[in-house]
Amino acid sequence: MFRTNRGTISGYFLAGRYMTWLPVGASIFASNIGSEHFIGLAGSGAAAGIGVGAFEVNAMIMIQILGWVFAPVYIASGVCTLPEYIRRRFGGVRIRVWLSVFSLLLYIFTKISVNLFSGALFIRLALGWNLYLAILLMLFISCLCTITGGLAAVIYTDTLCTTLMTVGSLIVAIMGFSKVGGYNALQEKYMVAVSNDTLFSNSTCGRPRPDSFLMLRDPINSDIPWPGFIIGETIISIWYWCADQVIVQRVVAAKSLSHTQGGCLLAGYLKILPLFTLLMPGMISRVLSPDRVACSVPEKCMEICGSEVGCTNIAYPELVLKLMPTGLRGLMMAVMMAALMSDLTSIFNSASTLFTIDVYSLIRKKASVRELMIVGRIMVAVMTGISILWIPVIQNVQGGQLFMYIQAVTAYLSPPIAAIYVVALFWKRATETGVFWGMITGFAVGVIRMTLDFVFQEPRCGEPDNRPAITRHVHFMYFAIIAFLITTIAIVIISYLTKPSADRKFSRLTWWNRYDESSTNDHLETDRDNEIAMEHLQFNVSRDNSDAESEEIADKNVDIPLDKNDTDEPHPSRIKRFYSWFCGYEAGSEEAKKAAMQQQQRLAIICSLKQNSKAKIFLNANFLFISVLCVFMMVYFSV
Repeated sequence: MFRTNRGTISGYFLAGRYMTWLPVGASIFASNIGSEHFIGLAGSGAAAGIGVGAFEVNAMIMIQILGWVFAPVYIASGVCTLPEYIRRRFGGVRIRVWLSVFSLLLYIFTKISVNLFSGALFIRLALGWNLYLAILLMLFISCLCTITGGLAAVIYTDTLCTTLMTVGSLIVAIMGFSKVGGYNALQEKYMVAVSNDTLFSNSTCGRPRPDSFLMLRDPINSDIPWPGFIIGETIISIWYWCADQVIVQRVVAAKSLSHTQGGCLLAGYLKILPLFTLLMPGMISRVLSPDRVACSVPEKCMEICGSEVGCTNIAYPELVLKLMPTGLRGLMMAVMMAALMSDLTSIFNSASTLFTIDVYSLIRKKASVRELMIVGRIMVAVMTGISILWIPVIQNVQGGQLFMYIQAVTAYLSPPIAAIYVVALFWKRATETGVFWGMITGFAVGVIRMTLDFVFQEPRCGEPDNRPAITRHVHFMYFAIIAFLITTIAIVIISYLTKPSADRKFSRLTWWNRYDESSTNDHLETDRDNEIAMEHLQFNVSRDNSDAESEEIADKNVDIPLDKNDTDEPHPSRIKRFYSWFCGYEAGSEEAKKAAMQQQQRLAIICSLKQNSKAKIFLNANFLFISVLCVFMMVYFSV
């Protein structure tokens, strides 16, 4: 807040593109590992074993796909947001607007509401506070950090949070494994960890799954079918890791492609930790507190945790409260708050970016930078309010497993987005009309399935399953494959029936021409429908001939100072000066204008994708190593 440049679009939303690999990698990890992992991942471990660890292993390789496949194209194109990339790639504005709207909906249903619920659950158990009072406290802290600091403050906060989360969760894991006697003892004790109600009722409900220590499971009768996971989860992960503003905004903020890839490697290595520091401690919690964590009687579960479908979501806070002395409990409270703040600030900043640049700028085409930045902050408050209203729904879906709720909703809504970005990067023949109607088709299918899931919820153990066949027999991972194929097929068919886009629109916008050094400006859309009337946020960059030929890098990526009209008061009062500093509206000076010109030159170098040869070899070697490690872990925990 004191040192970052927050008075410009690039400074506030992209941290000036000065980030090195360490904060980039730490921010990617922290943006992913929020309080929903402490609650949801540990809770699913307590409920169903190590199966959900496969999601973490899958993420290790998908982050590298981001760094080596998707990020080079995003950086080369010089875009600020992903819907902006889609507009540049296909033309028009309707795809861009709809993508932004659907992304914001996904944030509400799978990110903000989940984080608020899981963080508040921990605070309620630890301090005995009212659930919604805890939510208000967390919102105040997170919004203050986001509104006053921009992305740079968010990334630096993420770096600190990563350190706190890693140290705190390691302490809990070590104490937990010590308590149960190690991994081998955990395997034995977990399989008999049932509540007294389950034990004396002679019921199968509430007992551990026979495949609890397998990641990839039976393709038909399991919660993580291996064919569905390998294909379906990869499709889901394309959206989350490679086509979601929250994550991509961090890699685009890096100072070079090498730092982007280095950050992805760091995040990939850090993703090894949750399996051992979050998921398995959840299983340990079931062993140590079976009557609370593994409760199976709805009335008792309601009394323990406020949910009739189970209390596995309290596994991690229960373990912390049971094992940790008073001082370390305070440390873990700080860790949980850090995790929550990290995730919320990341989501708030990215949601603000999406709405401001991709939606509001089309409604108010001549809005000043000040107005855009204020509107972005107001949008954060609106999304938060909707998320709070959604929290009661989260408590009673997917058998009470928060983590599986996240995966299911993502599987319903994200495959069309994944299909669009895959097509955008790799198939030139796709047309704007084909992509738009393919997207609408895919989303319609997904919304129908999601609605059916919420209307016809999974029955409790021992109750008959009267759900429609599509929800009863088609696992959400298989549905993700179906939705992806429907979207892709629709895009291909409609694209072949419509006029193809001209080649001039592909300069540095696809995988095949990311190194294009053509001096043409044709990659900027010039027809009136594509203009968003934000000339004060656009710029042209002339490349040095030694790097690349002249190229116009479009759409709002440069540090353009605030409009002069916004700062024309000759002697502003102290109150107004404080207000401007607090919200980052202090960019009207000559210094800021000079910095804007320097930023143009820097951006041209970043977009050239040039890398040091030794650094490139080192990065590629690590990419190969982490890929092999992922395969090894998946096989080791599945046989």
